[in-house]
Amino acid sequence: MTLHLHRLLVVTAMAIAANGSMAQDAQALRARGLAATCAQCHGTDGRAVEGGAVPGLAGMPAATLIERMNAFKSGASTGSVMPQLAKGFNDAQIAQLAAWFAQAPQ
Repeated sequence: MTLHLHRLLVVTAMAIAANGSMAQDAQALRARGLAATCAQCHGTDGRAVEGGAVPGLAGMPAATLIERMNAFKSGASTGSVMPQLAKGFNDAQIAQLAAWFAQAPQ
């Protein structure tokens, strides 16, 4: 392998790695932005105020949050605000929210 080809392969591999990292950073930023829409009721980063009527979301298993959001979205669960809000999220956004809050420290 020539030195030029070796350098080209190394630079290409570095670019691919950086692109993957940037894509992950962008995805995490989008998820954080979505999660920020929940802060007014569920607390900053999903950590609700102790003793509050609204539950925290931080540390909630992703499957549980997806199930609850879909129940609000379909009308199977009632509430004053959540049914309307849940309808504004698509399945991919709900999955992003669920993943974000599942990894958030309580």
